[in-house]
Amino acid sequence: MSPRLNPHTPETMTPRQREIHDDIVSRRGRLGGPFPAWLRNPELAECAQKLGAYCRYDSNLTPQMSELAILVVARHWTASVEWAIHAPIAERVGVPAAAIAAIRDNDQPEFDDRTSQVIYAYASELLRTTRVSDTLHERAVQVIGERRTVDLVALIGYYSLVALTLNAFDMPLPAGASDPFAPQSR
Repeated sequence: MSPRLNPHTPETMTPRQREIHDDIVSRRGRLGGPFPAWLRNPELAECAQKLGAYCRYDSNLTPQMSELAILVVARHWTASVEWAIHAPIAERVGVPAAAIAAIRDNDQPEFDDRTSQVIYAYASELLRTTRVSDTLHERAVQVIGERRTVDLVALIGYYSLVALTLNAFDMPLPAGASDPFAPQSR
């Protein structure tokens, strides 16, 4: 549990918090990430959980596209917990290990495919400048389509909310994980 949150167990939750808790656990298998913080407001937890489920599991983005974008978000916000959770997933779904390491180290990753190039460029530019150039936007629509571009922006926004929540409440790293952004981890 985060040192910034008072202990909160299913036994101490309100009926509404318990209902949302049980729904989250039934969908995700556990209550981790930002959910312990969000459950302090069950309406927020419910809405965020639904948006997150769409962004992660039901959007039109492939798992590789999603996980690549999530890593860009995690690195931008220096969200160690988000990175520790998603870097192994990204590698499993086909994001090259060299690209993962480059993103972690704030270096420019190299991709052999246009889709990964555009996902990385779009997420990076949007987070860095809060905008996307017309040229890059048009390229994204050409390469991944308009609907996937909308889903990409939603995913970037959702995982920014996750990253900020994890950072604000100083949520702990998963068991056995080390801080990926600590100088000794490179």
